[in-house]
Amino acid sequence: MMRRPRLPRVEWSRAVAALRSVRTRRRAVQAVMAGCVLALLPSAWMHAVAADRLRTTAGAPSAEVAVVFGAGLLGSRPTPYLADRLDTAAELYRTGKVKVVLVTGDNGRHDYDEPDAMRRYLTAHGVPDERIVSDYAGFDTWDSCVRAKEIFGVERALLVTQGFHIRRAVALCQAAGLESYGVGVADVHDATWYYGETREVFAAGKAALDAAFKPAPRFLGPKEEGVSRALAALAD
Repeated sequence: MMRRPRLPRVEWSRAVAALRSVRTRRRAVQAVMAGCVLALLPSAWMHAVAADRLRTTAGAPSAEVAVVFGAGLLGSRPTPYLADRLDTAAELYRTGKVKVVLVTGDNGRHDYDEPDAMRRYLTAHGVPDERIVSDYAGFDTWDSCVRAKEIFGVERALLVTQGFHIRRAVALCQAAGLESYGVGVADVHDATWYYGETREVFAAGKAALDAAFKPAPRFLGPKEEGVSRALAALAD
C-alpha cells in the first residue's frame, strides 16, 4: 500500500503559518465589520426615534413652547447658523405655532452669553421680550433637554435647529421625557454644514449613552417659572 508523501518540516511550518495568517485576517475583518455595526447603532437609534417627529415650519403642529438651541456667537452676535434658527423660531411665533420661545445656550463665562444674544435677535425680529425665556445653562443638547423639562416645566415643544442636528435633539429630548417635534432649518451645504454632519457621527455615541444612563446636567439648579409666567400672562 502506498503512503501519502509527508511534507517536509519546513513546508509544513509554512502551511500552518499561512493558515494562521488567513484566520487572523478573517478575524480582523470580522472585528472591523462588528465595529462598524456598533458605530452605526446610535445613528440608527436616533433616526428611528425621530423618524415621525420631523416637520417643516409650515407643517409643524402647535405647541406652547419652541426651544432654540445655541450655535455660537461672533463677538456678541449670533453666528449665521444661529441666526437661521432664530429666524425660524420667530416665524413659528408670528404664525401662532408657539406662544413662548425658550432660548438655551452657553453662558459659562461672563464674556460669552448665547441666551442674551439670542433674546436681542428675537426682539429685533418681532418676538416680544416677555415671550422669550432664557436658559443660561444649556451647555449641550442633553443638558438643554433635561433643563427644559425639569427646570422650566416644558411638557411639549417644537425644537428648532439645523437638519444635521435635529434628529439628535429630538431623540435626546424624547429620552428626557419632553414630547418633541423637530423643525429643521434649511441647510446650507458649506464648510460648517460638513463639519456638523461629520461631528454628528461621533456625537451620536454620546447621545445614546446620555439617553441610556441619563446623567445629571452640568448645572441643574432650582426650578424656574419663566415659561409658566409667560403662558399665564397670555391667559390674563
